[in-house]
Amino acid sequence: MEQREIIQRVVGILTEAIEMRRQVRENPDGEVEPSGAVGTMLEEMLPRIEIPSDATPIEVAEVVGRELSPVIEQITSAFAFSFAQLAEAHDEGRTDVTSADVLQSIALHFEDEVEEE
Repeated sequence: MEQREIIQRVVGILTEAIEMRRQVRENPDGEVEPSGAVGTMLEEMLPRIEIPSDATPIEVAEVVGRELSPVIEQITSAFAFSFAQLAEAHDEGRTDVTSADVLQSIALHFEDEVEEE
């Protein structure tokens, strides 16, 4: 999965979180069902790891770390980038845009990137 797609997924997850928070505020006793977007993204991104049956615990840790590190780094970078964009708008005291506006701007930026290719 390309970084732009990961960022778009992260934006979707954050947008969903904003909506879930709104629902909880409006109906504190209600039940809010997450869409499962995080799980879906992880299922699609995390590699299948084959561990030899005779592997030692240290070897297992090394294989898992080596296989998962790049994916975790990509996901973490996408969340950090999105957070930084939201924080920047907040720190600048922007009242003309909402968090949802900032997230939409990020998504559109990375969508435009695809069209330019």
